[in-house]
Amino acid sequence: MTIEIDKIAPSFNLPCDDGTNIDLSELRGKNVVLYFYPKDDTPGCTIEAQDFSKNIEEFKKLDTVILGVSKDSIKKHCKFIEKYDLSFNLISDEEVTLCNSYGVIKEKSMFGKKYLGIDRSTFIIDKKGNIAKIFRSVKVNGHVEKVLESIKEIEK
Repeated sequence: MTIEIDKIAPSFNLPCDDGTNIDLSELRGKNVVLYFYPKDDTPGCTIEAQDFSKNIEEFKKLDTVILGVSKDSIKKHCKFIEKYDLSFNLISDEEVTLCNSYGVIKEKSMFGKKYLGIDRSTFIIDKKGNIAKIFRSVKVNGHVEKVLESIKEIEK
């Protein structure tokens, strides 16, 4: 499945850190920032999560929900949230169904070893449930500001 701007966002219903399941269809009427990241409590992922958390009030003013997604377990997500006092939900995609439906699994290489992992990516889903903006292979520094600006544009 190819993700395209102005097309309906792939639906999901997955467990999150607070013990509930998050169903994308229940978020209609709000903007959703769905961001995929490789792993809890690693340097880049921590900075990105803290940046989203620091700007949570700005996102709320724009009627926007932030959802982070990785393959980590609920237990790891809870530790990550508690350690850094994060103020949004994290979705556990241990089976990588959501990652696959958004096309964020890529071949990566570390120390010469190839493996499949999450390509840091962010999708903005508008209030009607359509993909409004796609950021792939995200660089952490300045990313949250770009996401905020994009949502302001959508809201105009």
